[in-house]
Amino acid sequence: MSDPAVGRYFMLQAVRLSGAVLVLLGVMIGTGRGPAFLDGLPQEAGYLLAAAGIFEFFFVPRMIARKWRTPDGQ
Repeated sequence: MSDPAVGRYFMLQAVRLSGAVLVLLGVMIGTGRGPAFLDGLPQEAGYLLAAAGIFEFFFVPRMIARKWRTPDGQ
């Protein structure tokens, strides 16, 4: 049987990785150097994407971990 903590750890790391990718993609779009299939997006969309990525990188893993925390007394 595997430890559920291992799966949770990798889930948190996957969330952080996707946040970092969103930040990178958002900055690329904001500077006009995004991938070719996203050329039509305005700079503001890139900045919003980067802000969402920062939120996902820093705050979503904390919220998930807090939800997984066992209540006091158990």
